[in-house]
Formats: sequence, C-alpha cells, structure tokens
Amino acid sequence: MYSRSMEILVGAFMLLGIAALAFLAIQVSGLSLNPSNRDTYQISATFTNVAGLTTRAKVSIAGVTVGQVTAIHLDPMSVRAVVDMSIQKQVDYLTTDSIAAIKTAGVLGDQYVSISVGGAPEMLQNGDVITDTQSALVLEDLVGKIITTLGTNN
Repeated sequence: MYSRSMEILVGAFMLLGIAALAFLAIQVSGLSLNPSNRDTYQISATFTNVAGLTTRAKVSIAGVTVGQVTAIHLDPMSVRAVVDMSIQKQVDYLTTDSIAAIKTAGVLGDQYVSISVGGAPEMLQNGDVITDTQSALVLEDLVGKIITTLGTNN
C-alpha cells in the first residue's frame, strides 16, 4: 500500500511539473490565448538598419507593450528595411509625427521597437507608415569605431 500511494504522489508531482513547463513555454514564446490581443491595426516604419530585430518582437510606448512586430522586409526602391507592426486598437493616439526607434532591452537583451508619440493633430490609421525613425545601434560597429579612434590617437 505504501508503494502505491508513493507512485501516485510521484505521478501527480510529474504532471504538475509538466504543466508548469508548458505554461512557461507559452509565456516565453509570446503566444496569447487572450482574444483582446487580436483587436489590432497595422502600421509600418522604415529603418536604415534593423540589426537584431526579429518578428514577434515587442512594440512599446513608455515601456508598456502595445503591440508586436509582424514582419520585416526590404523595400527595393529605397533599400531600407520596412518593419510591419500590429498595434492594439485601444492605442489610437499615435500621431503622424511619432518617432519609432529600435532599442535593446539591457546590455545584451532582445531588440524591440519603442514609439515616442508626437504632438501632431492627425492620428496614424491602419496601413500608415512612420517615417521618422532611429535605427538599431550595432555593437560591433561601435566597438570598431572606438578601436579606430584609439588607433589614430597613438
């Protein structure tokens, strides 16, 4: 009888562990079962460099996540990267002079798009493009410039 109850206890513990791992996997992947996240509109932004930015990266305003990157592609005419974003419908106050910047979460963290809201009276609509952007800071380029600068000073 003792071994039977111990087996049931171990089995329950294993099921609880598997459920916890599944929950963590869903949270880390960014998937959501919440239907309110499906009420979105699409905007785009053009950047000269999107180094490290990936699809499903977060889009934030003042540190609050308001959407995610849905696609990244190259515009053959301007040879600039176009970042398509899905923004929550309740965020209807993005103005036409808003600024989109690619930021890094921490020193070596993930890249994300940060939007600074402007002061224009016109609001961005579904399909509009943010043209005032700040591209990603590429750490390798920065280190290369520092090394070059130090080399010329000697």
